Amino acid sequence: MSDLGEAMTELIPRLRRFARGLTGDPERADDLVQDTLERAWTRAHLWRRERGELRSWLFTILRNLDRNDRRSAQRRPGVSTANTEELAQPIDEDATDAVFLAEVRGAVARLPREQREVILLVAVEQCSYAETAAILDVPMGTVMSRLSRARERLRTEMGEHPGPRIRRVK
Repeated sequence: MSDLGEAMTELIPRLRRFARGLTGDPERADDLVQDTLERAWTRAHLWRRERGELRSWLFTILRNLDRNDRRSAQRRPGVSTANTEELAQPIDEDATDAVFLAEVRGAVARLPREQREVILLVAVEQCSYAETAAILDVPMGTVMSRLSRARERLRTEMGEHPGPRIRRVK
């Protein structure tokens, strides 16, 4: 296997996590990752190391394929898009942790798509703001704004009080 193939293989867990976060459907996410890897492999000659990280390129391909799939599904009547309420349950965890994790996943799934993409890339995949901006093809300020709104909405949904946190300093 080539170096590129090995690097792509190492990124599969991250691609799966991002795809599951976008779609909310494990089967559809796995198909999306497979399509992403196939597209990347057949177009490997288009990727240039000097243009950016392989991870960013693969996330961009995955996101574009997902967007195309959703557009196609909207044109076909009777075909539903992602089922964001049906999320995979964690295995071997304390019941309270499992409930909390399910609530967080549900809250993330209910975020508007633009905010969900940013929160998944920055908070889950630990992409930099610049890398996230490149993947989403938006300015870095837009990434920061979407991330701020997503975090605020998650705080509200999870029961934390919104607003600035002011501390008295003496």
